[in-house]
Amino acid sequence: MKQYEVSFEIAGPFAMFARPDTGATPVSYPVPTWSASKGMFEAVAPFKHAYIRPTHVEICAPIRYERYVTNYRGPLRESGKENYQLIATILADVCYRIHGVVEPLNGNQGQAHALQEIFQRRLKQGRLYYTPCLGWKEFAPTYFGELREQTKPEASINLTIPSLLRSVFDSDVRGKVRPEFFQNVVIEKGMMSFMSGKE
Repeated sequence: MKQYEVSFEIAGPFAMFARPDTGATPVSYPVPTWSASKGMFEAVAPFKHAYIRPTHVEICAPIRYERYVTNYRGPLRESGKENYQLIATILADVCYRIHGVVEPLNGNQGQAHALQEIFQRRLKQGRLYYTPCLGWKEFAPTYFGELREQTKPEASINLTIPSLLRSVFDSDVRGKVRPEFFQNVVIEKGMMSFMSGKE
């Protein structure tokens, strides 16, 4: 069966893909999670009869962490307090190439082909349904578009992520809340496959 592949590149000064185990002082994974990547694809082309399943990520800039402090005024603040300082460890100066394949929801390959064409056309035109972000909404990209020739994976990056959040839902589309994780995800020469941590 033919696979309908799509890709994009995203870069920005800051990113945050929070590890759930780091609690109130979150620390970022070095790569976008599966669900964050899926959300970036959907910023370009959400579709009723198919969706784009992320397959792999290329890390195209050195992994660099920075301390980030912001005043939090959300619903989790202490009662009677106007705000509190949220301290996080985020990524700085990031660049990723994210790849995926189109999956039809009803088995109709024509729908997969249609979504591939819609995605590629809209990405080339710079048309979006919403602004993609690098994890947290305040971390907007400075580049989001087609793959650039000069961008290459950082071959020096080789590591294993013991546990990587896949999604907070138990299904790729219209799921219920039940977090799922990939185990022992390998990043080799700057490239990570989401399939490498699948059990």
